[in-house]
Amino acid sequence: MTTIEVNDETIRQTRELRDEFQKFLREYEFGMREVETKISILRDEFLHDHSYNPIEHVKSRLKTPDSIVEKIARKGIAEPYFEQIRQNITDIAGVRVTCSFVADVYLLFDLLTQQDDITVRAVKDYIAHPKDNGYKSLHVIIDVPVFLSTGPLLVPVEVQFRTIAMDFWASLEHKIYYKFSNQVPSHIVESLTDAAEAASELDIRMERLHREAHGVPLRQLDPPPPAPRIVQV
Repeated sequence: MTTIEVNDETIRQTRELRDEFQKFLREYEFGMREVETKISILRDEFLHDHSYNPIEHVKSRLKTPDSIVEKIARKGIAEPYFEQIRQNITDIAGVRVTCSFVADVYLLFDLLTQQDDITVRAVKDYIAHPKDNGYKSLHVIIDVPVFLSTGPLLVPVEVQFRTIAMDFWASLEHKIYYKFSNQVPSHIVESLTDAAEAASELDIRMERLHREAHGVPLRQLDPPPPAPRIVQV
């Protein structure tokens, strides 16, 4: 058995790298909190001033170090310094906003991205342009300012907007792909696509029922919400 000697300098360098990485992740955590606060303020305003809450729930997540390392390898980042990671991996911090209806998705998207301190990096509208398997969601990468003791820092955060039906479908789809290690049999893929279409139809029917119940003319449902432009990251 080979014994590897570890000197004090190696330990010091390893600790410094660990501390730098933890600091790097904290910046994303702070950016995620800023977005959560903005969404929370909008939700409270709707509840108190409009007697309606378009947000069903909000979920946040920070990529694990292992997930970041895997994505570095997939993207082929030759020199994975922190600045390179920041420029090339924009979904380290993620916030998912689940709304009641499709119209609420676009409303919340507009209210968040039109704020003065938010910069939109990219938009992928998988509601107007679903993926081949039927996946629907509205993704946006935004830069949000975080004010640290060293000064302001722009942190990229991925925000996903989707309806309850879209979220339900995406959650089950993820579990199925995990079960089959991404090698899903074709007949199950077809069933998933059919289920996505059924979920989309349910969204339309439920929004129609909601508007009927609140006395909104059905003709207002005819024109679809304006689709945000798609920009590839």
